[in-house]
Amino acid sequence: MQILMEYLKVFAIGGALCVIGQLLIDRTNLTPGRILVSFVTAGVILSAIGLYQPIADFAGAGASVPLTGFGHALAEGVREGVKEKGLLGAFTGGVTRTAGGIAAAVIFGYLCALLAKPKAKT
Repeated sequence: MQILMEYLKVFAIGGALCVIGQLLIDRTNLTPGRILVSFVTAGVILSAIGLYQPIADFAGAGASVPLTGFGHALAEGVREGVKEKGLLGAFTGGVTRTAGGIAAAVIFGYLCALLAKPKAKT
């Protein structure tokens, strides 16, 4: 029963973030790229003011997998980098913390490009 509640929390928070994105697509003139950047920026801002970590602790993958979670990971990486390396850490910490996710996105994107048969839009 406890695992079911965990799944419901993950689904509820992750789903809520997706609903926000879908509403932005449907109700605004924002391009998908701007919405994506807005989600990452929102994750950074919420992390900077201390609101995202409690959400991530509560929702687990429901908060860490969406793009807001990527922004949170960037912010936390910068915070750790600055503690360890000073100003240089502000430039390297975020990339170091998110390198695994970035590498996975590049590798899987490349594999999908190899396997897909692109067609022109009609």
